[in-house]
Amino acid sequence: MTGDDGAPARVVVADDQTVVREGIVMLLGLLPGIEVVGAAADGNEAVRLVAELDPDVVLMDLRMPRCDGAEATRRIRSAYPRTQVVVLTTYADDESLFPALRAGARGYLTKDAGGEEIVRAVRSVLSGDAGLSPAIQRRLLERLSEPEPTVPAQEASDGLTAREAEVLALIADGLTNQEIARKLHVSTATVKTHINNLFAKTGLKDRAQAVRYAFTRGLVRPPGG
Repeated sequence: MTGDDGAPARVVVADDQTVVREGIVMLLGLLPGIEVVGAAADGNEAVRLVAELDPDVVLMDLRMPRCDGAEATRRIRSAYPRTQVVVLTTYADDESLFPALRAGARGYLTKDAGGEEIVRAVRSVLSGDAGLSPAIQRRLLERLSEPEPTVPAQEASDGLTAREAEVLALIADGLTNQEIARKLHVSTATVKTHINNLFAKTGLKDRAQAVRYAFTRGLVRPPGG
C-alpha cells in the first residue's frame, strides 16, 4: 500500500488516551506500507497536524475533548480534501457512526480491528473506496434501508444508463471498484468512469450517499429482504 510515487501511506493518529494512542502508533509502525507522521491528543490538534504535515490518512478517534472526532473530520475534509479520514473508535452505535460518515469519514473501524483490517481500510480509502468493516457496513445498509419507501427501479433513472444503475447497485452491495470490474468483466478504469458519470447525474458525492440512493430508489433489496 503506497502512494503513486511508491512511498508508504502517511498517517496521523488522533486519540485522547495516551496509552491507546501510543499503542496504535506502535501497531502501525509494524504494518507494511504505513508511515506514522504525527499523533494528536484531540480534534484541534489533528486539524493542525493535517495542515502542517499533509498526511494521506487520519485514523480518528471520535470521543475526544475540546473538538470531537466528527467535528475534526468535518474540518479536515472541508479544508484539506486530499486527506482521507478513517474512524478508529470503541463505539459502533448509530449516534457515533452516522455523524462521522456525514462529516466525511470514508472508513469506520472499531478498536478491536487487527492490523490487516486497518491496512485494508487505509488502502481502500486511498483507492477511492469505502473502508468499512463488514459489521459496520451491514449496520449502515440496515439503517439506510429502514425509513424511506422505495420506488420501482425503472423510475430511478435520473438519466442513468442500465450499466450505471448496475454499477450503483453493486456499490450498494459493498463491492469495491476492483470487485465490480471483475464481476462485470470490464477494467477498473471503466468502472471509475461509470461511477463518475452516475455521481454527476445524481448529484451524489460519495459511496455512502450512493448506498442510500440505491436503497431509496429500489435498486437493491434491504438486508434480509
